[in-house]
Amino acid sequence: MKRIQIKLACLVLLMVTVENTQSRDSVLHRVGGGRYSWKPNVNFTDWAIHEQFFCCVDFGFNKQLYSVLQVNETSYANCIEENFINNITKGGRDVFNLTMPKPYYFISGRGYCFKRMKVAIFVQNYQPLPITNGSLLQIFKQS
Repeated sequence: MKRIQIKLACLVLLMVTVENTQSRDSVLHRVGGGRYSWKPNVNFTDWAIHEQFFCCVDFGFNKQLYSVLQVNETSYANCIEENFINNITKGGRDVFNLTMPKPYYFISGRGYCFKRMKVAIFVQNYQPLPITNGSLLQIFKQS
């Protein structure tokens, strides 16, 4: 009976870990929260502060009207379009994969950055929900 409880506890732990990983990795964040909200005069900083970005999530934006450039912190602060890191819109994709836990800086080209079309995203390390052996054993003691 003890072996069955241990195996069930391990199975539950595995299922919770897989579920937690899938739910955090599959989040698609659209800039500003809407489908076509990458536009001038929107406070993207306020939006980004209220979001949680984890490593390996996708970041979506509308590329039909505006360009999106990945830049460094200085270029972000001063709306400098030259020497960008990556032109997100160049390849025709509207999703950018955040692959590492670090700050990412994006601006819109053609002067739109000066109309507040920029956003800083701080990607966090993936942290699984805390589950202790004691809490799993407590579950099985109750059954």
